[in-house]
Amino acid sequence: PPGCASWHSRSCTPTTANISHDSPMEKYSEPHIIDLPCIRDPRGNLTFVQNGDSRLPFDIARVYWTYDVPAGEERGSHAHHQGQELIVALSGSFNVELFDGVATRTFTLNRPFQGLYVPPGLWRTLDNFSSGSVCMVLTSVPYDEADYIRDYDEFIALSLGKNKDKE
Repeated sequence: PPGCASWHSRSCTPTTANISHDSPMEKYSEPHIIDLPCIRDPRGNLTFVQNGDSRLPFDIARVYWTYDVPAGEERGSHAHHQGQELIVALSGSFNVELFDGVATRTFTLNRPFQGLYVPPGLWRTLDNFSSGSVCMVLTSVPYDEADYIRDYDEFIALSLGKNKDKE
């Protein structure tokens, strides 16, 4: 597949490195695309992620996926206090809009060997799901309703406090 180079060992590595390695903490403070391992095989390609992999800045505590999202529907519309996520389009495509209270960034996910790292404290909305798309999310914490910020006004108040602390 595009972005996945064939090697003699039939394993492949994505051709782009989108992670800044200047500071160990810096690469986990901002949302970014993480290239995952890809093993190319004529019988079908395989991509994986596992605890202990240096690409993933957290241990996986929970995995869930959404599918059969009706046309025009959105998912997400919340933020997390502590939870970190890796969002992967296993099939199809969709957009992930992230908002920190000041600026918005939109990522289009459409490759099963790439995931979007989402640090805590960002409001996320997933939309524009293609037919047959599957969204897998790996999280750093087990499900805990107390970790969710579901009220947008509460999120704005919290993000304004964080952004003021950065000044």
